[in-house]
Amino acid sequence: MTAEMHGRPAALPARGGWVAAHWQTWRPYTTCYPALLGLAGALVAGGRDAAGLVVAALVPALGWLAGHYLGDYFDRDLDAIAKPQRPIPSGRLAPTTAVACGVGCAVVSLVAALAVNWRILPVFALAMGGIVAYSTVFKRRGLAGNLSRGALSALALVVGAMTAAPWPPWAIVPAAVVFLLHDTASNLIGTMRDVDGDRAGGYRSVPVRHGLVVAMRLAAALWAAGTVVVGLGAVHAARPGAQLGLLAVAAVVGGCALAAVRPGAATARRALRSHELLVAERLVLAGAVVAGAVGLGPAVALLVPALAFSIVMQARMRARHEFPATAGDGEDTP
Repeated sequence: MTAEMHGRPAALPARGGWVAAHWQTWRPYTTCYPALLGLAGALVAGGRDAAGLVVAALVPALGWLAGHYLGDYFDRDLDAIAKPQRPIPSGRLAPTTAVACGVGCAVVSLVAALAVNWRILPVFALAMGGIVAYSTVFKRRGLAGNLSRGALSALALVVGAMTAAPWPPWAIVPAAVVFLLHDTASNLIGTMRDVDGDRAGGYRSVPVRHGLVVAMRLAAALWAAGTVVVGLGAVHAARPGAQLGLLAVAAVVGGCALAAVRPGAATARRALRSHELLVAERLVLAGAVVAGAVGLGPAVALLVPALAFSIVMQARMRARHEFPATAGDGEDTP
C-alpha cells in the first residue's frame, strides 16, 4: 500500500529520514526570533558582556526548541487529522523521542540560565508550564490560547533580561507588552490557516467560533496596539531614533501581512503568507528594541543575517510543513 493510501503524502516521509524529521520539528525559520528576544532583553537590562549575551540568546532559543518538540507531541492527534505529513504523525519521529528531546532542550536551557542567575528559575518554570498548558489546555479554547502563546514571547524577553540583571528592570515592561500583543495577533493569523483541521479536531479557535473576519480584525487591533506601545516606548529608549526607524520598517511589513488576509480575501494559503511576513516582521520588531538599547548599527548587524536565514528557510520549508502534499493550492479554502 502507498503512503497516500494511509493518508500521508509520499514525498515528505522519504526526504531525509530522522535527521530531516528533527530539522522540520525545529522550524529553523523561527529559531532566530527567541534568540533575538533574549538578546533584546539583556541589552535593555544593560548587558554588554559577550559571554552573557550568548547565554541570553541561547536560553530562550533552547526553550523554544523544547516547546516545538513538546507541542508537536501534544498536538500529534490533531496533526494526524490535518497535517499527517509532519514528523510524528508520519511516523518519522517517535512520540517518546519528541518528549525526550523536548525535555533535554529544556534541561540544557535551565542549566545555562541558572549558571548566570538562579532567580530565573520561577520565570523559567512559568514559561515551560505555559508551553505545556498552551498545547494541552488553552490552544483549543480560542483567545485564551492566542494570549498564552503571546505570553511565552514576553517571558523569553524577561528571561533574557535576567541573564544580565538580578531582576528584570522596569524598562523591559513596555517591550514585554509589545511582544505579548504582537505574538497573540500572529498566533491568531496562524489559526486562520488551520480552520478546517481545528474544527475537525474539536478545537474552538477564534476563527472556528466567530469566523475569519472577526479573527482578522482582532489580530489587526492587537498588532496595532503593540505597534503603538513600542513607538511610545521609544521615548524612554537610549536611542529613540534608531528604535523608531526599525519600527517604521516593521509597521510596513506588518501592514502588508494583514492586507493579505483582509476581509473577503482570506484563504489558508494567504493566511500562511501573512504569517510568513509576520515571522519576518517580528524579527524587525525585536531588532527595533535592540536598536533602542545599543544603536542602529549593532541592531542591523544582528537583524540582517537573522532575516535572511528566516526568509530562505520559510521559502524552503513552510508550505510542506503546514499543508499535506495532496492539499492543492488552498486558495479556495478558508
